Amino acid sequence: MTHPSPARRRLLGACAATALGSAVLGVAPAAFAQNAWPTRPVVIVVPFPAGGGTDAFARPLTAVLTKQTGKQFIIDNKGGAGGTVGATIASKAQPDGYTFFMGAVHHAIAPAMYPKLDYRLEEDFIPVGLISSVPQVIVVNPTRVHATDVKGLLEQLRANPGKLNYGSAGNGTSHHLAGELFKLQTKTFITHIPYRGAGPALQDLMAGQVDLMFDGLGSSAAHIRGGRIKALAVASAKRAPGFPDIPSAVEAGIPNYQVATWYGLWAPKGTPKEIIAAMQAELRKALATEELRNIWTGLGTDTPSLYGDAFGKFVHGEVVRWAEVVKSSGAKLD
Repeated sequence: MTHPSPARRRLLGACAATALGSAVLGVAPAAFAQNAWPTRPVVIVVPFPAGGGTDAFARPLTAVLTKQTGKQFIIDNKGGAGGTVGATIASKAQPDGYTFFMGAVHHAIAPAMYPKLDYRLEEDFIPVGLISSVPQVIVVNPTRVHATDVKGLLEQLRANPGKLNYGSAGNGTSHHLAGELFKLQTKTFITHIPYRGAGPALQDLMAGQVDLMFDGLGSSAAHIRGGRIKALAVASAKRAPGFPDIPSAVEAGIPNYQVATWYGLWAPKGTPKEIIAAMQAELRKALATEELRNIWTGLGTDTPSLYGDAFGKFVHGEVVRWAEVVKSSGAKLD
């Protein structure tokens, strides 16, 4: 066996070191990107004004994410046009992992309600995960609507067709469609008044400017507990966690009236896979904390576990479902 000369051994060693260095450099950027994220504040675009359901979940979530990562997670409220203004802004954000979008069921409804959108929910975003899913709740201003249950509300509506009104978070939102579905199933007529978000609509409901709302339980929860509005029923087959005294739609006599407001997180298309995975890991960790579990129960929901492609398939099913509701109810932009 012939052994290489000392010079030859030095050359082979240098080549091996160079190859090893190249290999390390080849994997380092991806590993570094995943391990280092985030290195600066992360913006969560919330497409509704402060005080609504999206905000009710976004604020405690971003507070926990900030504690977990040591970097600030900032909410950027961009309301308007049923949440589609904020969605458009988020879809055009730099896909660098420092802008995410917290949308809702409203964005699964929007394609059927708005003939032209400047973004495509299923093409321009990457689904990250489901944040929460809460039933809608029928809430009334107790000084304007004296009914204490759904039966009494239906009696008042049928005795005064068109005279009562309901506020919503805007055209094409789940609040709007929940109202139209209620009218369709109960054969009643209520005038729709769209707002720029659930927060402003709730303020007018409490002030007596509107009679009732079909709101997400998350945004109404504190006002129900405070006695400022009266809850008649949740739009689900069973009572909501944390609200054992509010009847379900089945108990209220409208068994097919089941509507949930869900909230989810997306990233702009093109966001690196490593950062998506890192965000999902942080989200799983945050939703598993006792702090958020307790808050979610107080807002009337369980903690979900739906991420990535599975969340994307869920959203697609909602897009199809709500297109059918829009068609059958005849809902239109006011």
